[in-house]
Amino acid sequence: MFYRLLFAMATDTKECGWPRILAHADMDAFYASVEQLDDSSLCGRALVVGPNSYRGVVLTASYEARQYGVKSAMPMAEARRLCPDMTIVPPRFERYQELSSTIMSVFENFSPHVEAISLDEAFLDMSGAEKIFGPPLKMAKQIQDAVTDATNGLTASVGIASTKYVAKVASDFNKPHGLTIVAPDDAIKWLDPMPVKRLWGAGPKTIPRLESLGLYTIGDVRRADPTWIQRHLGRAGSHFQSLANAQDPRHVARKRVARSMGSDRTLRDDISKRADIEHHLRRSADRIGRRLRNKKYLCRGVRVKLKTTDFNSLSKQALLAEPTDSSQILFETGCSLLEQFQHQYQYRLVGLAAYDLIQADEISQLDLFSEKGKPQALERTIDQLVKRFGNDVIKRASDIDNRGTVSDASPTLDFIDTDDFDEFDKL
Repeated sequence: MFYRLLFAMATDTKECGWPRILAHADMDAFYASVEQLDDSSLCGRALVVGPNSYRGVVLTASYEARQYGVKSAMPMAEARRLCPDMTIVPPRFERYQELSSTIMSVFENFSPHVEAISLDEAFLDMSGAEKIFGPPLKMAKQIQDAVTDATNGLTASVGIASTKYVAKVASDFNKPHGLTIVAPDDAIKWLDPMPVKRLWGAGPKTIPRLESLGLYTIGDVRRADPTWIQRHLGRAGSHFQSLANAQDPRHVARKRVARSMGSDRTLRDDISKRADIEHHLRRSADRIGRRLRNKKYLCRGVRVKLKTTDFNSLSKQALLAEPTDSSQILFETGCSLLEQFQHQYQYRLVGLAAYDLIQADEISQLDLFSEKGKPQALERTIDQLVKRFGNDVIKRASDIDNRGTVSDASPTLDFIDTDDFDEFDKL
């Protein structure tokens, strides 16, 4: 099978002095590739997974669609303008989760230390595994082949380096179906010419700020005076300089710890009335509560997110008196947070999130006088019905005649990064 390769190392890892061998495997256009796998008529076509609506967003675009400039998180209306003839298919999250489980099982055959980042990507600590699988190039190729075999045709891109950050950049360097190996001695030189958007944690807000300071490449960040960059960017400056110097001491965690679970809903029609907002908060609370209970998590906080018609995001959050997995408590807390939104707008998105998650078995004793037992018993009964008969077995009366959304949040929110990198885009 054809694959591309950047091989920036000697084949003997001992000669290069690798302190660790870390792999990052990332499936290629995962959702779209699954749709093409299951329906051969979609192969070779410009395909977008998402709602068939001008108001939704692209979840994933096939590589044929990406040639027209279509990309993930792009408003569907813009994607249609770029590629009027593209094919749109609705997401099938249960199918994606099924294949994700298969893929993660494959990774676990290569290493006991696998850290899932989302449904379609993970880190593998392959340190010492060269005695079993050979040098990094052979490791990466075997991982790729095993994924393709287990999924009957899906492909992954694999990057291998001595740090998580460089490995993640490497896996994205030569997609699709790419292999990129970066030796420790080559990492800084390899990173230097890359644009600052490749820095982990630099997003749409941070990138213009870096460029306004004359920092256009990772090499620019690396060579900047540390005092100067900290004065302008604070802690983020030190963080970015560490990455630019290929420094990242984090280890591959055996289990991913979910930091938050959320459900954002892009609406078919703009809304402004509180009753309409509460309607969608209720649906999100039901969904999040069910996911919390299924994964045996409790949350200590609730966050409400509203997005205006001009794409301005507003959010409010609150800590709870005690950790919970109750949909009713999530909903009631979300409704109370609406009081803190001081201005009235037209909204195109309503979102709810449970944050500061802990494992349910970490709580040894809850309030003995709590009256929440009966509502939660009902919720757990509904959970069992849904598990046995499917999501449509039971509905609230308010949902029977009005679905009201064009897209819901992806379940990959269960894998939100627990590290601090993303926070730097709030600068």
